Amino acid sequence: MVQSLVTEQLNSQFVTRESDRLLAALARDVPLVCGIVNVTPDSFSDGGRYLDTSAAVEHGLSLVAEGAGLLDVGGESTRPGSRPPSVTDEIDRVVPVIDALAHRTAVPISVDTSRPEVMREAVAAGATLINDVRALRVRGALRAAAELQVPVCLMHMQGDPESMQKAPTYTDVVSEVRRFLIDRVDDCIAVGIPVEHILVDPGFGFGKTLAHNLTLLSGLHKVADLGLPIMVGLSRKGMLGAITGRNTDQRLAGSVSAALIAAQNGAQILRVHDVAETVDAVAVLHALRNSSQR
Repeated sequence: MVQSLVTEQLNSQFVTRESDRLLAALARDVPLVCGIVNVTPDSFSDGGRYLDTSAAVEHGLSLVAEGAGLLDVGGESTRPGSRPPSVTDEIDRVVPVIDALAHRTAVPISVDTSRPEVMREAVAAGATLINDVRALRVRGALRAAAELQVPVCLMHMQGDPESMQKAPTYTDVVSEVRRFLIDRVDDCIAVGIPVEHILVDPGFGFGKTLAHNLTLLSGLHKVADLGLPIMVGLSRKGMLGAITGRNTDQRLAGSVSAALIAAQNGAQILRVHDVAETVDAVAVLHALRNSSQR
């Protein structure tokens, strides 16, 4: 079991128990469904719907009731063209929500942030996973994650949210994403983050064309062979709109289909908006796997 570092701000028994619960869930052969709690005015799918703390908390609890095994709380929209909020605004958005959820559910809570100041405040409030779309490349983030000693998820992104979809290019998207993640994992280990604490995310839709995303999805097993838990976020994304021609709020079938394909190719955490439907789909996949092993 992973032991969490005790800080003056944290209850060590709480953090160790919740971090271990998350890592134990990842050791199972059933993909974990992570419910998205966006506390933002401008996220691409549900921006503004849960900006109020109480609304965000109730939404998070409803996702738990639907079967979410992890909640991911974020206060910065990273949709293409977005600009980050101030550090203070981001803290004010996510910390009260994390604190309230941590007192009302035993489900582990992730904070979706790239800023070390937000990481520290969020973990103090009860977050037990740092989910960083910039893979701890912001100044001070790597050190903060090492000191906090909770699991981290490192995502690949070419460019930044403001510019990432302006003609992204790769020679071999799968091998380049894989190489980036290996390098970031090495950097984490070098500062004392245990490999058992590290998850990776190939970053679907982050500096990638539709062709890049499809190649990455079909080649996800080559990222899985790193032996690290993989989180994927395909829910309602633009690539699904490009394929189906449907608007953001009409992409349920495409989202569940993409999540299942990712799970079959090695993803262990499915980060989604539509929890109940994805949980049901994962249950079917798990039953099929069990049947084939008999």
